Amino acid sequence: MLNDDSAIYEFGDYRLDLGKQTLSRAGVPIPLTRKVFETLHVLVKRAGKVIEKEDLIRVVWPDTIVEENNLNQNISTLRRVLGESRGDHRYIATVSGRGYRFIPEVRIHSVASQPEHIRIAVLPFENIGAGSDREYLAEGLTEETISSLGQIDPERISVIGRTSVMSYKRTVKTLAEIGKELDATYLVESSLRAEGERLRITAKLIRVRDQLQIWSASYDSEPMSMLALQRELSQAIAEQVRLRLSPEHLRALGRRQTQNPEAYNLYLHGRHFWQQLSPPTTRKAIEYFTHATDLDPNYALAWSGLADCYTSGPVNGDAPPQALWPRAREAAMKALTAEPDLAEVQTSLGSLKFWLDWEWTAAEAAYRTAVQLDPSYPLAHRMLGVALSHMGVHEEAQAAIRRARELDPLYVMHQSLSSQIAFAARDYSAAVQFARQAIVVDPEFWIARVHLAQVYIELGEYELALAALNHPGKFGVNSKVIALRGYIFARSGRTEESLDVINTMISISKERYVPPYAMALVHAGLCQYDQAFQWLEQCYDVRDVHAVFLTIDPKWDPIRGDKRFADFLRRCGLSQRFGSDPNAFLGRPI
Repeated sequence: MLNDDSAIYEFGDYRLDLGKQTLSRAGVPIPLTRKVFETLHVLVKRAGKVIEKEDLIRVVWPDTIVEENNLNQNISTLRRVLGESRGDHRYIATVSGRGYRFIPEVRIHSVASQPEHIRIAVLPFENIGAGSDREYLAEGLTEETISSLGQIDPERISVIGRTSVMSYKRTVKTLAEIGKELDATYLVESSLRAEGERLRITAKLIRVRDQLQIWSASYDSEPMSMLALQRELSQAIAEQVRLRLSPEHLRALGRRQTQNPEAYNLYLHGRHFWQQLSPPTTRKAIEYFTHATDLDPNYALAWSGLADCYTSGPVNGDAPPQALWPRAREAAMKALTAEPDLAEVQTSLGSLKFWLDWEWTAAEAAYRTAVQLDPSYPLAHRMLGVALSHMGVHEEAQAAIRRARELDPLYVMHQSLSSQIAFAARDYSAAVQFARQAIVVDPEFWIARVHLAQVYIELGEYELALAALNHPGKFGVNSKVIALRGYIFARSGRTEESLDVINTMISISKERYVPPYAMALVHAGLCQYDQAFQWLEQCYDVRDVHAVFLTIDPKWDPIRGDKRFADFLRRCGLSQRFGSDPNAFLGRPI
């Protein structure tokens, strides 16, 4: 084993932790054998310098005589792990006749004088004999415990996001395996059990490195008094990791939830349906959130949930924005009036400002406020990254989405939006890599397939783009997918098929709302720019949320110099960050 000071080396999205002997990317551990790890350690430690093969062999195998092929195999493994393709050596350069050189800039952090940073994973509450009708309660308690713990001490403790931990629901993996995969310091393992008319919650705090149970406790509660448990549970866990909640944090936790037990129960139902991200379940979520606000008109989290449902409908489900915009604004304003100092509320406000109001400076401010209020809230980091990307601030956008990945490393949306943000920055290699990673996690996730297809278009790989969209995933009747197919047909010379897509969308529009942006995009692909501008005018009239993509999508580059294009962006308010220069949108940091 190499003698080192347990430093941490960072390059790109990768983190080499010598103390823990781990390599991770965006918080996700990457398994390496000991000798491969040590080979990478030597390369990274001497980054920028040529390391002779003999020196590498001598350091990695100090007491053993090995052939050069052993080193070659280690280098080959590292190139595969770091995502290098044949001839594309972005990390490890071969110096002919001599050895190797590590290319990226490396940041070094000494951990000797730093206090331990704690990562907590709240595993899904196990529903034991409480009935399937209480599943929403188990999920809600998991999510609320994550939210409460995230406000304890943001400087020293981070809490892994909901989606990553929910992937371990009913898992057969050991706690040691889970802890290693999530790079967690502690795990919270809890169960929900029915005992007559009462519910018993048992919670345990487990230290990952030795699976030692630090603490356990049981709580008895009536079904309608679950909300009283959150404050007690989060304080107890915090005390066991030798942290203390300040009075300010205590007050914040007290303000998070309603004092009405029935309203809380309805809110948990709403969150349960909202997390399923489909138009039917979103409608169910709206019903529950609305009932919760009827019982407690000052319930900020329930109003925030309503705002999210209304704002996202036009984005993911082709709902008519003009119908939902007033409802989204009303819900966001009521949430803000009830409790402005909640990360969820500020994030809902930011999304309203970004997607519907087209006031991006206000959106950015709200997202930054949310991050300050709860640095462990992944959605705030994710949406800040999306907003900054559309505003052309690419480097900071990538940092924000990277933080979202660190907080919720197994959430497919974070990988997919990382592809979108890289695409906006015109980093097509990274965009392909992130989209592929998302599809590996969930082959049915249609958003990742759209993100992959759009990169292939810019690379001129039209058949690969169509293949991404033709996968038998659950696309449904989605304007993004239909329009993108039409655009690909147009770009690849299949004009008749492209025109057929336009006719299909016209037929669909007789039954339901079709975003005008979709029609404009296909006409742009056909170089029918006058028709494209006519449809863009309708985007303005109906407040089509897809207009926000005009600032970053290279498909619109051919007409960025057209005065009509600049005027349209200015009227929408989408050019406010850049002024009047149309070239400001061309994928470069501003």
